[in-house]
Amino acid sequence: MKLLFDLLPILVFFLAYRVAGLFPEAVAPLGTVLAAPPSTLPLLIATAATMLATVAQILALRLRGRPVDRMLWVSFALVTVLGGATLFLHDPAFIQWKPTALYWSFAAALIGARLLRRNLIRSAMQAQLRLPDPVWAHLSDLWSGFFLVLGALNLYVAWNYSEAAWVNFKLFGTLGATVLFVLAQSLWLSRHLQEEKSDA
Repeated sequence: MKLLFDLLPILVFFLAYRVAGLFPEAVAPLGTVLAAPPSTLPLLIATAATMLATVAQILALRLRGRPVDRMLWVSFALVTVLGGATLFLHDPAFIQWKPTALYWSFAAALIGARLLRRNLIRSAMQAQLRLPDPVWAHLSDLWSGFFLVLGALNLYVAWNYSEAAWVNFKLFGTLGATVLFVLAQSLWLSRHLQEEKSDA
């Protein structure tokens, strides 16, 4: 359930883009309101929908008395600034930068914490896992590298492929890469967990 909640803005972006593309006549009046050419409307509508979905996430957590994760605030700030620029300037480049800015923010947080002799991955997962200190350090570095690569890959797709291809990559590509990375990481961690158990 939490995974679906976390993926909500991405799913909303994808669905809004597809629906707007399938029904151009229905969304055409928005072109007049936004003073935007019809070809840009699917992305503009998807961007606005994502901004609203992110606000809805924060409000839902607040109304249920739950804390808003720091990374959700970062995502909200990025989608507000970059999404707002896309809506105002009708330029998709700003919203296409948003995933990269978010992933690189994650990487910067992990790397910065490591430089300060803190391990954010360990802080988040140590209640569920018992691992040797070097494995925790390596795990943090792996996540940092993954976020750096994912951010660069997002820009590569945005700059070298069509807008529709980038929208597909934003959902299926990043989600697929994350699932594969987590599976590979789980296999690697299982070996260290077994070693830790045998040493106990």
